[in-house]
Amino acid sequence: MKTRAQIYEREAAALLRDISMYKVLTEDQLLRLHPGKPDKVRNLLSYLVRQNRVWLIDGCYCAAQNSMDDMDRGLLAAVWVLTDFIDQVEFHSVGDYPAKLIFFAGGEVYEIVHAAQGKEVLLSYVLANAGEQPSRYLVLVDDPAQITELDIPNVNGYCTVSPEGEVQYYQKEGA
Repeated sequence: MKTRAQIYEREAAALLRDISMYKVLTEDQLLRLHPGKPDKVRNLLSYLVRQNRVWLIDGCYCAAQNSMDDMDRGLLAAVWVLTDFIDQVEFHSVGDYPAKLIFFAGGEVYEIVHAAQGKEVLLSYVLANAGEQPSRYLVLVDDPAQITELDIPNVNGYCTVSPEGEVQYYQKEGA
């Protein structure tokens, strides 16, 4: 017979992986990353907080007590975009610059890139020189007006994320 710990071991490890990797996540993000298990996720999060394995600070689950001090808002927004595709995602992880996040879905590699206000030219230059097998890009912008300033190959779409986590998608005219 399996113990409670053995039953929840895989889910707890997955939650710890996500929180450790992304450093700061909201409960809603964690529920969306682990769909169909809201009660189990909430119980495990409560348990992990009691065990001091994660910290609940200002409504966010954090990998360390000081995680909120250097929270990456671009990464937090990228996780919201990831949650829109979670049913198709085979693997996801933090990306290397300029990608905030990388994921595999449908045999394709996608990178969520954050185009911070004022960094459009730099980002366009960096991504114009991608390798032989470039990823498909989802470009996260702070303001839809930035889209016309970006010239990036292999863009599947552009998006914005509201503070509540609502993702709005855009296509470039003529693309």
